[in-house]
This record gives sequence, structure tokens and C-alpha cells, in this order.
Amino acid sequence: MAQPAAPAPAQLQPVSAFDGIADEKARSIAIFEETGKVLLHPRCVNCHPAGNAPLQNMDMKPHQPPVVRGEANFGAPGMQCNTCHGPANVEVVAQAEGLQSVPGNPNWHLAPIEMAWEGKTLAEICVQIKDVNRNGGKDLAALVEHMAADDLVGWGWTPGKGREPAPGTQAEFGELYKAWAATGAHCPGE
Repeated sequence: MAQPAAPAPAQLQPVSAFDGIADEKARSIAIFEETGKVLLHPRCVNCHPAGNAPLQNMDMKPHQPPVVRGEANFGAPGMQCNTCHGPANVEVVAQAEGLQSVPGNPNWHLAPIEMAWEGKTLAEICVQIKDVNRNGGKDLAALVEHMAADDLVGWGWTPGKGREPAPGTQAEFGELYKAWAATGAHCPGE
């Protein structure tokens, strides 16, 4: 029996799709709303939880096995992130049902609690992302670089076998972020 076809990956509109919005503030907000397809996707929210434990899978359930944030967002002693998560994704065979790979990255860890997105609106995330006290001290240029080039952020588009990637590509996301910053980095609701 043939396997059903996998759903087409979600797409991001290119920056040029917003060229018809004459008002710069409205264009900026529309571009940020497009980045929301990524920011609100489980690939991102799972690592930006509101609590002290990561989430996992598309249904954003608590991490199994149970783990906690710990110091430096890297897990508790004896059960740090790299206990299970290595420098790269690893495919597994004959494990728990549905588990096809263990995600990995050399810098695998939770986002700091001040960067929690879980349960927040896109407007709230936008304000938070621009706040240097809650974004790791990044100005807009550093934010663009982080979103466009950071390899841990990039993991969202290469999450390993059995996981849905974030919409679009990191390059497309980075271009949207760059355009958002260039149009004043306005937030929804401003």
C-alpha cells in the first residue's frame, strides 16, 4: 500500500509581495505579520516556552523525558540538553512510535525565559523582540543577523526526519526580517 504524500511545506511570501503597500508603517507591520508564520510555529515556540521545560512536537506537549531549564538554559546537572541532543540531528530506528530522529545542534539549549513566546500574541512578541532587555541585548542589525544566519535558529528549517520544518527557508525569513527592520520595525497594534 502506498504511503500518502507528505503535505507541501508552508511557504513565506517574498518581500516583494509587500511592495504594493504604500504606507511604510503598514508595510512594516504586514512584513512582521508574515514573519509570524515562523515565530508562532511550534519549531520556534517549543524552544521559547513560558515555563521551565521545553515543549516538543507540533502539539507542543511537555518534553519527554521530563527535563527542566536549569542554569544557563542548558538543563539541570546530570540531565543537560547535550545528554540526549548532540551536535547534529540523528536518525533512530525502532524507538518509540513516531520518533524518527533526535534533534541536535552544537548550541542546543532553551531560549532564556525573558525570550519566552509561548502564549503571547504576535504583537507582544514583536515588542519583546525589539526590547534589548529581553532579546539578549541585540539591536535591529543584530536581530536581523540572528534570524537570518544563526545556525540554531536555522535548525527550525532542518529539524530532522519526522518533524515539520518551519515555513519557508531561513534565507526567506532573514530577508523578511531585514525588510521589517528597514521599514521601521513596527509592531502590530502600534
